[in-house]
This record gives sequence, structure tokens and C-alpha cells, in this order.
Amino acid sequence: MSSDSEYPQIPGAGVDFEAMRREGMLYVDKTRFVRHLEHERYTFLNRPRGFGKSCWLSMLEYYYDRAYADRFETLFAGTDIGREPTPERNRYVVVRFDFARFAGDREWQDDRFDAYCRLRILTAMERNRDLFSQEVIDDVKDAGFLLGVFTELFLYARRRDIALYVLVDEYDNFADPFASAPRERRSRSITPASSRYQQFFTILKVGTGEGAVERILATGVLPILMPDGGYNIATNISLQPAYNEVAGFTEAEVRGILELYRDRGAFAQNVDEALAVMGEWYRGYGFAREAPNDLFHAGMVLHYLRASIPNRPPPADLIDPNVRAEHGKVRNLLGAGGPSNDDFDVLREIVEEGWDTSIDRGFFPDEVHSRDHYLSLLHYLGVLSIRGGRRRDHHLAIPNATVRRMIDDYLGAAPRDGNSNSNSDSNVEG
Repeated sequence: MSSDSEYPQIPGAGVDFEAMRREGMLYVDKTRFVRHLEHERYTFLNRPRGFGKSCWLSMLEYYYDRAYADRFETLFAGTDIGREPTPERNRYVVVRFDFARFAGDREWQDDRFDAYCRLRILTAMERNRDLFSQEVIDDVKDAGFLLGVFTELFLYARRRDIALYVLVDEYDNFADPFASAPRERRSRSITPASSRYQQFFTILKVGTGEGAVERILATGVLPILMPDGGYNIATNISLQPAYNEVAGFTEAEVRGILELYRDRGAFAQNVDEALAVMGEWYRGYGFAREAPNDLFHAGMVLHYLRASIPNRPPPADLIDPNVRAEHGKVRNLLGAGGPSNDDFDVLREIVEEGWDTSIDRGFFPDEVHSRDHYLSLLHYLGVLSIRGGRRRDHHLAIPNATVRRMIDDYLGAAPRDGNSNSNSDSNVEG
């Protein structure tokens, strides 16, 4: 930016790290968590949608892929990790997958998934042409099945001592039908897609055993376990205090954003008053019992900023439409034969007083409607948030006015008598 009168543009959904840095967009520095991540080799992280998981994963690709080494200073100038990089910087061939493209698609064929995985592998190899000859790339292109594609890559990487880092975004997307289907249709929600995803992670596990895949990070919303144990080597870091702030914004970060735009002449609202409103509607998320700070929903903060910049009043509707759509899935869960009237009673009590319970670190796809997993599911979806707790239990509560408004709508339509299946025609699609 050439002068103080200019201000950073607000990134939209799906903008990757390199574009944000190249175009001078707003970027809240989360690179300090790279150091924590390097203590684990195979991990997965769960956060509700809209918290910035994909942006963080994109940053990791540029930090770790050796093909971007010559751009490190440009991409990471002024960031925490740019000032003190780790020895692992730009050491790997990174293969990144984004399964968001398969959301809600129950009819797609195996060859579509295979083609996408093959493309992502070939892209990583082409980016590192000094390591992969055309002959090797052609062997991968010609491999008949997904297992063959990965096998060619793993064998070559092991022979040549090439370290692979696999990043997977939206790894739980195959379970989306389970999380919103009525209980009576749950078994029919199992599709070829789910078994294909399981095979994918089983192959990655083989790659770790052969020494080719040195690191894996998968991100998603739900801590889904693979029935065949395909990814049971991974550590769930979602509830660890060290990662509480890896996604979402702290109060200090939101204040810094508002002051940045104010100082650049683009934010005319009173910072303290705006922060108070945003705190009421967007704050209150916690993902670890011992975490010192609660968090603002990143997507909702950006929604407020888009309406307010340059020098405009706050948004007329404080709730981001994307958040409304995501919570539509929760309405499906509540009103489509999922929870019973007892579950609604629990939810009503949580609205008033909160609830002490243990949070499951993982469950199988067909368990997401069981009573044992109900409250954990609501936590991972962002409906309930950790507000401390004692011993092994977590104290869960409604995080803010946005969620409270939506919960009030659910409870207002909840049946007092009979089975909740009677509301199945009024589902809101997410």
C-alpha cells in the first residue's frame, strides 16, 4: 500500500494465502501456530465453518512447499513465522486436497474422485519438476486406479528421499448427509462416496508406514472416524488449549482490525461501540477448557466489515447469510427425526444455564444422531461453546446473540408433545 489513505481489501470466501498477500488484503496473522503444529506428525483440526480453516491450510502450503522457497520473504514478510521460521520451512512436496467440491453430492462416481486426486498429485509434481522427471509424471498419469496413483508417488518419493506433506481440507464432507438426515434415513445416507473417502485415508496411512508421507493435516467440522481405522494414526488437536486461537479472532485482533481501518480513513464508527456490538453478536466461542480467551466468529466479523467499509453504518442484518445457511443444517438435525423431545428440553436448559458434559473427540458417521454424541455434535457445529469446566467435563453454553436468536427460533417451533418427526416437512436446507 502506497499511502495511509489506502486500506486493505476484505478477502472473500476461498481466497488463498498467496492472493491475499500479493494483493495486500486484510490478513490476521496466525502463523505462530506453525511451531505448535510441528510437534505432531499426523493431525486433524475441527472448527465450525467460517472460522478460517481453509485460509490457514493455504498458508501452510506456501510455508512448507519447497517450490515456494524463493517467494518466502515476499509471502511471509511481517508475519510471526516470517521473523522466526522453523527448520522445516520449504522442506516438503506438499499435496493439498480440498473436498469441499464434493459437498452434498451423493451421486458422484468413483472416477470423478479419482480424477480429482490424480490432478492434485500431478499439480504438486509439476510444481517440483526438479524432483520429478517427465517419465515419472507420465507413470502417475497412466496409473489405472487411485491406489496405483498413490503407489507410484510413494515408491518414487521413498527411493529418492522426497518428503511429502499432505493437507486435506473439509475431510469430513462425506459425512454431511449423516449430520442432517433424519434418523430413519440414516442408514440409506451411506453412499459410495463415504467408502471412497475411507479408501483415500487408508492409502495415506499406507504412505506413512512406507516413510513417504511424513506429515498430514486434515481440517473439517466434525471429528469423523473411519470405520476401517483408515486415519486412526492421527492426533485430534481440536480441544488442545495451544490451538484455541488458531481459527477465529480474539478481541485484541478485532480491535486491531477496526483501528487499522479507522486510521486509514475507512471506518467512521466508534471503535469501542462497534466492538461492543460485535462482541454481543459474534463473540463467545471457546474450543478448550483452559483457554484464556474466547473468540469472535471470523466470517461474521468480515460480514460486519464489508457492510461498514468505507465509512458506512453497521449492517442492517448483523447475522451473516452464510451463517444462517449453516445453521439451517442444525435446524434439520433438530426437526427431522434426530433429537427427541428430551433433547429439546436439554437445549432449553442450556440456553438458560449451560450444561456440563464431556466432548467426544471422534465418532463414526452413523453415530451422529445418537444421544451420547448430540451435545458434542452441537459444539462442533458452533451452536454450543466451551466456557470452562472442571475435571473431565466441559461447560457448554450458547456463545452469543446470533446463536441465541437461531436457537430461540428452533425452540419456538419445537414440538411439546409427540415425536419431532411431525416437523420433517419444515426443514430448512443448509
